[in-house]
Amino acid sequence: MPQIHMESPYFSKLQAGAQGNLIRDFDPEEYTMLIERYGDLINRWSAAPELEGAEAFADMCRKHNVKLSIGHSDAEYDRVLEAYDMGFECVTHLYSCTSTVHRKDAFRYAGIVEAAYMIDGMDVELIADGKHLPASLLQFAVKHKGDDRIALVTDATRFGGMEDGAEKQLGISNVIIEDGVAKLPDRSAFAGSICTSNRLVRNMIQLAGVSLLDAVKMITVNPARMAGLQPVDKPIVRLADQEKGRDILSK
Repeated sequence: MPQIHMESPYFSKLQAGAQGNLIRDFDPEEYTMLIERYGDLINRWSAAPELEGAEAFADMCRKHNVKLSIGHSDAEYDRVLEAYDMGFECVTHLYSCTSTVHRKDAFRYAGIVEAAYMIDGMDVELIADGKHLPASLLQFAVKHKGDDRIALVTDATRFGGMEDGAEKQLGISNVIIEDGVAKLPDRSAFAGSICTSNRLVRNMIQLAGVSLLDAVKMITVNPARMAGLQPVDKPIVRLADQEKGRDILSK
């Protein structure tokens, strides 16, 4: 694993998911120490751009070539546009702990989900485990973001691949494995998935109706481009076709 994705702790308490009490506002002393000491190991850092101090955090990340992603955020549409200009060019697991259209008094406001579709250059992650998102939302994302801007992610913890019935400790939280997904004990939220990458490809083919080539692209070429790990100009992906083996030149 060449580098890591920091998902925590500068998140919105309104979009905590299973993050619990560990989330907090931006701490300049803390993130400066982490970036200066370990910046060469950090590829991307997810944070909530509506929190006070987001601009300074983004500046520090950009200075050290750490990519930025919107995650566990309750930001409204206009703030997402500002965040994109600040360098937040990806949405961490779209739909999961991300704001969407909501109402304040009589007025409706768009959120991260809507902004992600409106910003052509915004990449999005999808947890395609078949649990976090129904087939309809996977299909919607493919239709409106296309195969170039979607990265498939498992969002799996160390419990990936485990069977139903297990009860485990995840950080400071207990989790249960039930219905093919990790949950908080009160079942109020998922606590990551237990999915493996091969299942993401299968689910996108079966649930979202994408081709094998596009599903493989979403889990290989696109994440590599987003991470800046390798050139991906017209990569050749060898696919094992059940009927006949062939080399396919990606679009």
